[in-house]
Amino acid sequence: QEQLVESGGGLVQAGGSLRLSCASSGVAFSRYTMGWFRQTPGEERAFVAGITWSNTSTDYAESVKGRFTISRDNTKKMMYLQMKGLKAEDTAVYYCARDRIAFSNPSVVRTSPSQYDLWGQGTQVTVST
Repeated sequence: QEQLVESGGGLVQAGGSLRLSCASSGVAFSRYTMGWFRQTPGEERAFVAGITWSNTSTDYAESVKGRFTISRDNTKKMMYLQMKGLKAEDTAVYYCARDRIAFSNPSVVRTSPSQYDLWGQGTQVTVST
């Protein structure tokens, strides 16, 4: 069974750091671009960061550029999101997701949630001020 499981969320003070992890099982992980999304109550799920299957390209939402870093380890079938300089507006449930298409363009990270077909259950990140 294909599955993604996020971990690493929690409560942190503004300016602090967290590292989210996404573990995959039953997934041909190295074939797929992966992404991080976040969602707050009443809002649409929004793109945060993504990394291509080839590990050659990354993309970030403007609001997190310079503060968040995405990475992956294809041998461990893991993806990570290092978050620094956290702000109250980063508070959300964070999800990892798999692109629908295997071996997609290795230079492009797709950013629409509709382009991802496998999702984790989410991990809560709360930033206090």
